[in-house]
Amino acid sequence: MENCNFTGYVRYFFIVGFPNLQDHQVPLFFVFLVFYLLILASNLTIIMAVVLDPKLHKPMYFFLTNLSVLDILLTTTTIPKMLAMFLADSRLISAHGCFLQMYFFHGLAVTETFLLVVMSYDRYEAICHPLHYTVRMTKRGNIQLAASAWVSALLVPIPAVVQSSQLVFSGTPKVYHCFCDHLAVVQAACQNSYANFQNFLGFSIAMIVSFVPLLLVSISYTCIILSILRISSKDGRSKAFSTCSSHLIVVTTYYSSIAMAYLSYRADIPLDVHIMSNVVFAILTPLVNPLIYTLRNQEVKSAVKKIVVPKILHHY
Repeated sequence: MENCNFTGYVRYFFIVGFPNLQDHQVPLFFVFLVFYLLILASNLTIIMAVVLDPKLHKPMYFFLTNLSVLDILLTTTTIPKMLAMFLADSRLISAHGCFLQMYFFHGLAVTETFLLVVMSYDRYEAICHPLHYTVRMTKRGNIQLAASAWVSALLVPIPAVVQSSQLVFSGTPKVYHCFCDHLAVVQAACQNSYANFQNFLGFSIAMIVSFVPLLLVSISYTCIILSILRISSKDGRSKAFSTCSSHLIVVTTYYSSIAMAYLSYRADIPLDVHIMSNVVFAILTPLVNPLIYTLRNQEVKSAVKKIVVPKILHHY
């Protein structure tokens, strides 16, 4: 945090990006452009497959569609501005734009943790209570579960974003990040007790909304594993586990990237590595989620082939 001699109304923030990679902006632009296009294409393919294939009109794939929509929105919140920064050196962002980006990024990130809990609950009901699954996981109930995840998660960041917008800044503050992450913006504020409290508050909220859902997911999978172990048939155990393995890999990938981002704030590491670890958190799961579900789920794989292969043949 800075010690400020002059303070006033902040109109713009300066996004620093990667301080030690200023001579590699064009390669960075193409790398992140490819990532963004892959994220859009793969997640849109998942959405189309679920919508167009009647075999995928099940609760599990309804929640997967929500996850794909979320991943598109999450990356669209940050990557387009990053591309403009890399290609056109467009590093200024308005104060309103910065706090709006901060709200949507953190709100959508929290939504992902809540959706992963909902998806784990769906797998718990399917494996632990298969006879009651269709009764408990009705279309109306699924919509309510998904809506509650979206609405409650989008409410979580409001206090931190509103309070951080009231911090004292000097001149055009430099945000040492590729986008307006909450802790990076707080660290650009003038040093005082309120800013220090915001730093603590933001980190505490992030820890709570990450690890409470992780605890719920862990409880669900403990019950799932115990239920699978009680199945006498080896083929039955294998089939039961295969229905939740994709989601389990997604959860592991997501929380691994969160752990990397959290550790980067506390570890004494180069600034570029710290920023990159947070950027990885923002793009890793949206990039790998469709790949995991396509490769490991036979129903999704078949539905995707029905969409992609005819289009390729028609093109040629």
